[in-house]
Amino acid sequence: MQLLISLFAAFLVMQDPALPPLNQRIVDHVATVQGKKVDRGECWDLAAQALNKAGAKWDGLYAFGRLIDPKQEAILPGDILQFKGVTMEHRTEGGMEQFSFMKHTAVVTAVHGPGEVTIAHQNFGPTGRKVSSLRLHLGDLVKGKLLFYRPEA
Repeated sequence: MQLLISLFAAFLVMQDPALPPLNQRIVDHVATVQGKKVDRGECWDLAAQALNKAGAKWDGLYAFGRLIDPKQEAILPGDILQFKGVTMEHRTEGGMEQFSFMKHTAVVTAVHGPGEVTIAHQNFGPTGRKVSSLRLHLGDLVKGKLLFYRPEA
């Protein structure tokens, strides 16, 4: 049954004709592992597996492709996000949510508009070592660095 659900989720991923094929393969792969533990369950493992399954060229460490500047180039689904010493604070009517990522790796799965993305990651929050999603407002960055990498073939 779980396999059937995963296959259905993969089928539902919309194909974006403007998205580079490599990025699309990464997004498609991540959709198949939502809610599952990838490899050891470390955050890095999800990005590594997605890049490898998609056929991307990368250094096998932390250079996940070509570093992009989000002020100069659009962030795309399938890009890899590396957090370095990050604190984010998102204010809502009911209070404030705070996230801290000392060193964390995630995959961008959706872009909702300027500065707003959904990421897939693991080894974070209540889902622990299973892949989950989180919507981020990049303007909520209080400290640290967000590095975006465009996968390369």
